[in-house]
Amino acid sequence: MKRLWWGFKVGFRVRKHDCATAAAPLAAAFGGRFGLPFAIPAPGPASLVKIISFNANGLRSAASKGFFDWLPGQHADIVCIQETKAQEHQLRVEALLPAGYTAYFRDATTKKGYSGVGIYTRREPDEVRTALGWESFDEEGRYIEARYGNLSVVSLYFPSGSSGDERQQFKFRCMEWFTPILDQWLASGRDYVICGDWNIVHTRMDIKNWTSNLKNSGCLPEERAWLDLLFQQRGWVDSYRHLRPEGQDYTWWSQRGAARAKDVGWRIDYQVVSPSLRDRLKACSIHPEPRFSDHAPFAVEYA
Repeated sequence: MKRLWWGFKVGFRVRKHDCATAAAPLAAAFGGRFGLPFAIPAPGPASLVKIISFNANGLRSAASKGFFDWLPGQHADIVCIQETKAQEHQLRVEALLPAGYTAYFRDATTKKGYSGVGIYTRREPDEVRTALGWESFDEEGRYIEARYGNLSVVSLYFPSGSSGDERQQFKFRCMEWFTPILDQWLASGRDYVICGDWNIVHTRMDIKNWTSNLKNSGCLPEERAWLDLLFQQRGWVDSYRHLRPEGQDYTWWSQRGAARAKDVGWRIDYQVVSPSLRDRLKACSIHPEPRFSDHAPFAVEYA
């Protein structure tokens, strides 16, 4: 009997991905490290655990475009959603509750139909958290965390500043406030996967039109310097960039000017992981088609 790293009972699948690392034997016995007693038989190659992050730009809208028809074929163990744009009671309907998953949501109380995050999970977590302690952030429905043993999976929707200076200043305050929280998470000894729309590109490779956007929210020097701090000094790992050092793929496209058709995009959706999970990153994929939203689902597989 061998264990998966957090005890999910999933099928044994070996698939190719756009962001796959070089082929290698996949370790299976990780359950003990995370303190999880669940065990499954392992007749062949160990399965990977797959997490999808997706900004739905309205979960009901994404559902009407076929998102929940597409999802079963992805064999995801956890799906982190941003911008549900609905209150929780509107999301607890059959069409938005796929079979085999338990759903958790955190909606916005400041404005109906705004923001909102969620997590769909095949394994019921030990604990779910929906607040970080700052009302201005929490009440916009921007954070939900599911805990499994020593592992935390977060769905995060970081503010945009594109609507004007007031929201950009709020975004800067959020960056300053969130930094010590990230430091605390690192110091806690827990393993973190932070999925979500961070609304910031990191480098020139993460945006099609670099020069023309240097003064626009999401590509400002202060924002990119903050990601430098997190990735280069604090040690947080950008899973896509770890797996695709030279990759130039995007996860969001403006709905103006045929940006998606021309692939004039931004990579602002991440799965940021604690350094302890760096070696467990095995493959990733971005799914620009079919189109469910102005964002593409971003999947990562972990050993």
